[in-house]
Amino acid sequence: MTKEVKTQAKIGVGLDIVWKALAKDLKSTIPSMIPNLVKDADVIEGDGGLGTVYLFNFGPDIKTMTYQKEKVSEFDESLHRIALEVIEGGHLNLGFSYYNTIFQLTATEEGETLIEVTVAYDSEIDDDTLPLKTTSSTLAFIKNLENYLVNAAS
Repeated sequence: MTKEVKTQAKIGVGLDIVWKALAKDLKSTIPSMIPNLVKDADVIEGDGGLGTVYLFNFGPDIKTMTYQKEKVSEFDESLHRIALEVIEGGHLNLGFSYYNTIFQLTATEEGETLIEVTVAYDSEIDDDTLPLKTTSSTLAFIKNLENYLVNAAS
């Protein structure tokens, strides 16, 4: 049975900049943003849109996995919504049989961006700490993204 955890955060960066970083420049954004966690990223298949497959090779701070392949399972530029499904390695080697992360971006009146994240997953192990780990790592990712984009702009 698929379970979901949701979280959200508002960051002090405009929608267009965040969308470009997450949806258009993901291959370069992630390794530049968190090089100790993601050493490099490559597009294995596709053009960045729906169906694109990314290969993320993990850096020295990730001890439990070496790589993860993710497929863009949803891509809607008009709604600023992108979903990435793990299709090989990574989370699937840690007891998950399905792991999909959906990012929904919304502009706020203050020129900031609200990022709503839904992680849908199936787990082969019964571990009540998984949702907590998932949301805390997602919030840490969003904070790193904000820091990276703010520093890139200055």
